[in-house]
Order: sequence, then structure tokens, then C-alpha cells
Amino acid sequence: MTEKSTKLIYPQSGVIPYTFENNELKILLITSMNKKNWVIPKGIIEEGLSARESALKEAYEESGISGSTEGKRVGIYSYYKWGGRCEVKVYSCLVTKVFDEWPEKSDRKRAWYTPQNAVDHINNNDLKKLLKKFIADKMA
Repeated sequence: MTEKSTKLIYPQSGVIPYTFENNELKILLITSMNKKNWVIPKGIIEEGLSARESALKEAYEESGISGSTEGKRVGIYSYYKWGGRCEVKVYSCLVTKVFDEWPEKSDRKRAWYTPQNAVDHINNNDLKKLLKKFIADKMA
């Protein structure tokens, strides 16, 4: 990694979309644009929007859901892309509507998972830890 790549930081935000089905926690994951990894909806924090507002906008565009974020932020995780580090502020999102059509429908897959299956599908270790923390909080 070059020195320059450690200096570029891209502020992002995202959500862990969830619902309860028959009193069981379900978590929505989406594929990355290359469809190789399962991730949460996230993106660059847009100018004029708070991290929370931007995360909800990304959730609709990338996964076709809307909902509400609640409480404090779940946490932050990082990954490397575009020659720098992306720092993602993550919020929980109780899903209130699932759309049949959405902007990135042809670019991504989406799927609901049980908590353990969701954890098993995530490759990024920092995101996996955040997801486990979220699950523990919801199951408490």
C-alpha cells in the first residue's frame, strides 16, 4: 500500500436493514456491484445530507427498501477502495417497505437471511463484527 492511499479517506454511511418475521430477526443483504460479495447498502455521504439520511437514500437505491433508522449508530467499519480507505458509519434500519422496482435492481441481488446466515455471508471481518454486535443487541 502506498503512503498516498492511507491519506485518502472516503466518508460513507450505510444501514443494516432488518425486520421480524414470525418473531424471528431477518437481515437483508445485497451483492456488491460485481456480485462477488454480500454487503450492506452503503455509499459516499452525499453533500447536504446527514450520514443517516444518506444511508437511507443508499438503502433505497441499492436494495429497494425504505425504513427508519433508530437509536445510536451501530458502529464504524473500514475497507480499502479507490486508492484510499472508506470509513462507513453504520445504522440499523427497521424496514417498513420493500419495493419491487428500484434504481440498482439490475445491478444487485438482495436476500433476507437469518442472523447466523447473514454473518456467514459477509467477508469483511470488521463488518462481520458489527453485524454480530447488532444481532446481539437485537436478541437481548
